Amino acid sequence: MKTIVHKKLNELQATAICGNDISSSCLYVSALTIMYAGQYAWISLLFVAVVLFLFRKIYGEVVGAIPLNGGAYNVLLNTSSKRMASLAATLTVLSYMATAVISASEGMHYLHGIAPGIDITITTVIVLVAFTGLAILGIGESAVVAVFIFLIHLITLSLLVFASGWFLFNHGLQTFHINWNLPVTSGGIFRALFLGFSAAMLGISGFESSANFVEEQEHGVFPKTLRNMWAIVSFFNPLLALLLICIIPLAEVGEHKESLLAFLGQTTGGSWLAYLISIDAVLVLCGAVLTSFVGVSGLLNRMTLDRILPNYFLKQNKRGSNYRIIISFLILCISVLFVTGGNLVAIAGVYTFSFLAVMGLFGIGNLLLKFKRKKLPRPERASGISVVVAVSLVIAAFVGNVQLNVDSFYTFIKYLIPSLLFIGIMLNRSFLIQLSIDALEYFYKPLRRFVIFSNRYLTKMNKKIHSQEFVFFTKGDDVAILNKVMQYVENNETTKKLKIVNVKREGENNDSLIIDLKVLDRAYPEIDIEFIELEGTFGPEIIDELSKKWNIPKNFMFIGSPGNRFSYRVSELGGVRLIM
Repeated sequence: MKTIVHKKLNELQATAICGNDISSSCLYVSALTIMYAGQYAWISLLFVAVVLFLFRKIYGEVVGAIPLNGGAYNVLLNTSSKRMASLAATLTVLSYMATAVISASEGMHYLHGIAPGIDITITTVIVLVAFTGLAILGIGESAVVAVFIFLIHLITLSLLVFASGWFLFNHGLQTFHINWNLPVTSGGIFRALFLGFSAAMLGISGFESSANFVEEQEHGVFPKTLRNMWAIVSFFNPLLALLLICIIPLAEVGEHKESLLAFLGQTTGGSWLAYLISIDAVLVLCGAVLTSFVGVSGLLNRMTLDRILPNYFLKQNKRGSNYRIIISFLILCISVLFVTGGNLVAIAGVYTFSFLAVMGLFGIGNLLLKFKRKKLPRPERASGISVVVAVSLVIAAFVGNVQLNVDSFYTFIKYLIPSLLFIGIMLNRSFLIQLSIDALEYFYKPLRRFVIFSNRYLTKMNKKIHSQEFVFFTKGDDVAILNKVMQYVENNETTKKLKIVNVKREGENNDSLIIDLKVLDRAYPEIDIEFIELEGTFGPEIIDELSKKWNIPKNFMFIGSPGNRFSYRVSELGGVRLIM
């Protein structure tokens, strides 16, 4: 049987996929920040660049230690519990959903300015469907489109900066002096900077996306994507805000807030530059839609592998795409678009608070990783103080956005509660199934035939969930490691069947290990432990043989190491991945 090898993403491709999302912020974040911080907007944007610099190491440490898809979900799953990790995952999906809908709709608003005859809602749906098809084709094909959009966007922004610089060289800084001396309207300089900072934090949405598809990237690419995204945002966002303050009177910003950069292009370069910026806006905002589809696909695939979502979503096409996840996400996006009537203010509330919450939870996950997983090797480390500062700044931005728009916060809560309810049902489905069985048995007399049929069906489903087995390969009798395995199965998995395998060489004695297992069997009576002794040499071959013999996916097979207090998950290719 021929194995399909999927080519992984290089630095430019990975940066383009997530960079289109974060760099699209240049189109709106300057206007948004100027509305609250006025002439000090560029300073607020510099503070955001500092926060992003701190998060570079936070993300680098976590993903370097646990290089799996999932972002905040992944780190919390390995440092806390499935419930906490599921909260982060829910927030991430909401953020991606809002990003996709807002980006597609905003892009069509820009297109409407060029072609007034189009229907914004219909074209928004068309964009979502088109990028669904592109995502289904595979991440390689998606990357080609993302790179094209990304390069066009950087060239356009560079032309705008050059044109603005040439305009200032010829016209001087009179407008800047007038703007700089205007009174602050937000209640003082510090409050203006704070509100501007809170609004400007939306300009780094997309920074978390790279961590959600890290397994599709070549080795060593992930930290480079973080560096590249930080450099782009730190350069263009403050600089464009400063150029706007130097060229555009602040009184005119509000009139052109929805297309402020196009207005800047019209002022500095003429109609051709304004037209180019509008076309670029359409392209890069559509690129942000692609980022959402790629990111959510990696995240939900990981959640399904961890049995939080039904195995239905694991089905892949010949190109290796989880098309059922992508189509389900499309349905979610279109339903939200029609339920809200295309009201971007309502959707923006979901986007704002879910994104900031995900960033904060990732920082908390980093602190938990330092405390609980000290021995995990990692290529870089973020100091504890810098993590606390970064999380505190994100919390401050969250509070600031609540002050800016309380209604948006309530909208966010309305979307969050049913999402958490769905995840709660999935996490407790075994309990709910058993509860349903008990209820049916109670009412069996008036509905006997129906009860018997339903009872058999639900019992079979429950047995199927509990019949799955885990395999743990141990190299010694370290009772602490074995106890940690038992605790993990007891606290995180619905299955209670565990095979403990020891591959020993000739002449080795496992009496101590057998004694330890008897103790653990008494300590965890609810877990069915089966001890298997094999003679031979431990390696990928024996894992392949046993996985076929027992019909157990390698995803549920672990390797223990007596020298370290963690274990490894065996990948589908026979490799090793850290999980706990």
